[in-house]
Amino acid sequence: MAKKTIITVATTGAWPKKENNPNVPMTPAEIVEDVYACWKAGAAIAHLHMRDDEGNGTMDKNKFRETVDLLREKYPECDIILNLTTSGDIYASDETRQIHLKEIKPEMASYDCGSMNWMHSALFLNTPAFLTELGNNMQEWGVKPEIEAFDPGMIANAAYYLKKGVLKAPLHFQFCMGCANGIPGNMKNLVFMKETMESLCPGSTWSCFGVGHCALEMLYGAVAMGGHIRVGMEDNVMYAKGQLAESNVQFVERAARVIREFGNDVATPAEARQILGLN
Repeated sequence: MAKKTIITVATTGAWPKKENNPNVPMTPAEIVEDVYACWKAGAAIAHLHMRDDEGNGTMDKNKFRETVDLLREKYPECDIILNLTTSGDIYASDETRQIHLKEIKPEMASYDCGSMNWMHSALFLNTPAFLTELGNNMQEWGVKPEIEAFDPGMIANAAYYLKKGVLKAPLHFQFCMGCANGIPGNMKNLVFMKETMESLCPGSTWSCFGVGHCALEMLYGAVAMGGHIRVGMEDNVMYAKGQLAESNVQFVERAARVIREFGNDVATPAEARQILGLN
């Protein structure tokens, strides 16, 4: 049987606005239409951020609820896995970053496993107290963490929280490659991240994405190395050099072509649930 490769689409993020690319979905209605189209194109997971009425990243639980409810009401056949961010606003309180998980109980949510400088301009804080609280709460609420690792130290942090029982095996990692102030996106570093994970957290699954110019190298590299992949306008508003992306579907369709041409199958949401151990 061909290997199943999961495509995650990160539709919106907290940064790009219409002036960066007019096709970035911003409102709950736009995000819902985008997620549905990406699901039809082969995405098994949708990683969702919300925007406020001015287009800025927000952790407003009502925006998450509106989006999730609209997707379920309008497209009940859409069985895509919802992965809600806990980091859509670096100024949000620890409580605000979690309350939507408690109320909505998505199948997955992001777990950024360490602090870092962000975009050369701010601090992205994920304190030990917050990570402990979030990990324990996600276990209680039945939400699987997607461990965002921006450098190998965050993999070591995950191993620590696994040992302490804050996280439960098997873990699932998202290697965030090429972000400003994180590990640069190249094949040598991707191999190192994978080997670090296998050494410290054996039995884990992993996915990766590349920001900007390293996006395609990380896409091809992840497929070749047996990982899963994430694409979307959260990470890139350009489809190619000098070419704005027409939609997130365009990214998903390219990822699906790469997976199939390599000899793998694009995982359905049901298959992704099995691979990730979701209930």
